[in-house]
Amino acid sequence: GGARTPTPVKAAALELGLVVTDDLDAVAAAGVELGVVVAYGRIIPEALLMQVPMVNLHFSLLPRWRGAAPVERAILAGDIATGVCVMDVDVGLDTGDVHAVATVPIDDRITAVELTEQLADLGAGVLLDSLTSGLTRGVAQSIDGITYARKITSDDRRLDWSLPAEQLQRIVRIGGAWTTFGDDRFKVLSARPIPEIDAEVQSALDVPALDVPGTVRGTSVVCGDGTSMLLESVQPQGKAPMDAVSWVNGARPEGRVLGLEPSELGMEQGSARTDG
Repeated sequence: GGARTPTPVKAAALELGLVVTDDLDAVAAAGVELGVVVAYGRIIPEALLMQVPMVNLHFSLLPRWRGAAPVERAILAGDIATGVCVMDVDVGLDTGDVHAVATVPIDDRITAVELTEQLADLGAGVLLDSLTSGLTRGVAQSIDGITYARKITSDDRRLDWSLPAEQLQRIVRIGGAWTTFGDDRFKVLSARPIPEIDAEVQSALDVPALDVPGTVRGTSVVCGDGTSMLLESVQPQGKAPMDAVSWVNGARPEGRVLGLEPSELGMEQGSARTDG
């Protein structure tokens, strides 16, 4: 209904009797000794930084993945580890000196939501330890290995079935993965790759060898490099999330191709074939 509600941080602060504001000018006038920034999402004016020194809890192993979407970019890139850094806020984009670092492995099934929660828990402890032990001069970031985590867009979340299944699973793991089924948008909420199968096994399973990427076979979808993706949970447009088996039983998508552009739909229908 348009009502504004406080963030969990603001709600907790108010319960503790702390003054809360969303006005940066008020921060400068508050007489505070240090500011702590977490996922603020905007560049803090240099004038304010001159008045109030600040540290930032950033969810990556700097200088890798500076910027807006470090967790999602680490997953999409197939990184095997990430972590948190407590760093000085300066006028650059995540370029400040680093005070503390903690590292975590990235499991090949963990989602961006799960990894963010893990990093938030880890980061809270690292941040508190840094503040209670007293901040000294940080360490300058390396000039090697700098990457930028640009904001995730809808195009980043679109599934290109010509890619290998392992790469497509990473897109599913960041959340919001989508393709098309007919004229409708079709979300893939959970899926896992099926390893490449050789010709003998393929023949035994009666799996057509010439299926184009995006072809639905049972609850799996043909992908690039001889791999397939097993759909686990999906959400057709206008419907609630459901398990893939229920969707297949209702939609009967066998042999249809996901991800076609509208101009390609007529081609698919005109070249339909009968299997078996």
